[in-house]
Amino acid sequence: MTSTTTDASPPFGTVEEVVDALAAQGYIADRRLATTVFLLTRLEKPLLLEGPAGVGKTELAKMLALATGRRFLRLQCYEGQDETKALYEWDYGKQLLYTQMLREKISEIVQDAPDIKTSVERIASQDSVFFSEQFLAERPLMEAIRSDEPVVLLIDEVDRADEALEAVLLETLGEFQISVPEVGTFRAENAPYVILTSNNTRDLAAALKRRCLHLFLDYPTAERELEIVRSKDTGLPEAAARELVEVVRGLRELELRKAPSISETIDWARTLAVLGVDELNSQILADTVSVVVKYDKDVTKALGALPKLVDPNAEIDDAHGHGHGHGHGHGHDNGHSSGPAPATSRPVHDDEDDGPDGRAVRAAKDQEGRHAGVYGAPGREYQERARSGETEPTKKRPVSSGQGSRSFGLGKKRAL
Repeated sequence: MTSTTTDASPPFGTVEEVVDALAAQGYIADRRLATTVFLLTRLEKPLLLEGPAGVGKTELAKMLALATGRRFLRLQCYEGQDETKALYEWDYGKQLLYTQMLREKISEIVQDAPDIKTSVERIASQDSVFFSEQFLAERPLMEAIRSDEPVVLLIDEVDRADEALEAVLLETLGEFQISVPEVGTFRAENAPYVILTSNNTRDLAAALKRRCLHLFLDYPTAERELEIVRSKDTGLPEAAARELVEVVRGLRELELRKAPSISETIDWARTLAVLGVDELNSQILADTVSVVVKYDKDVTKALGALPKLVDPNAEIDDAHGHGHGHGHGHGHDNGHSSGPAPATSRPVHDDEDDGPDGRAVRAAKDQEGRHAGVYGAPGREYQERARSGETEPTKKRPVSSGQGSRSFGLGKKRAL
């Protein structure tokens, strides 16, 4: 219903200005990403960011809104989502309320109608009143299009939505407009900056990708990730932060169900800083690894790898040779350790006092007659009389062939 206009003055004059503006908001972007953002603001095309979870896709949209002074809107996608949750829906409650308030007026309209058909026609001629803009309940896409001020629209995790929603997005992203059959077509006065994110859980339609700029955002280099950690003022010393980044990168090389994200690296650095850690060791990392590793099997793999990641020359004592880092012990306590042994642990030597000898304890219990009276065995008194000759030893009772047949069901077989 209104035509799309272009910003009179684009927010960024050069790619370097994009880098500086995002850095001022705490977002460290490399030149490739900054170039794509620069094109987003100049070409007025949506940007589709694909890549693993936790690499800064969602954060980019938030920081772009802050850097450009635009209002931030977000559409969080999920399975089963339909267009009413993304575009608009009619405010039925408001419509019903107005119908009740205008009941007398409606009665006046139909009071002199000669029949039902005429009454219906008269009411139908007024139904456009209840399907007008004032009864529209805006959702994020409609709100972005109808907004009087420029916005940054984030369509987050679009790969989680059904393919039907992608079809709905085509008109909005291609022409920055939304068609409402009862009202008409709404066009954006100010073209929104649109960023879509995908974690690659499924392939997106080619028609959707064709309407967007595209960038695959992967985990950053070690230097850039260290720069990101520095920019967040975690409180962790420089040397420890650098070593932590290398440890996290080593964990990402493991076959984990979920690799540690950049935000989790920052959380781990803050955790270690709160604990007052100045120098990393495998024990403190094992104690806090759940900050970045969220699944039990992943924790087991991470605990087995941490000693080597901290010190490549470390020797891991693994008696079983399976290298899983379970730390099975064969001492008298039969304990199981879920992580690498502490640095203060030491081997137990043969000359140390490990308690009573198990073989001697068993030999002391191995005495004649110890089972007397148990499970039908003769009592101790009877055994003493038998040894002194006062009674005869127990004789075996003969078993007839008939008894054997009955015991094993042979007689039944013969009867059959």
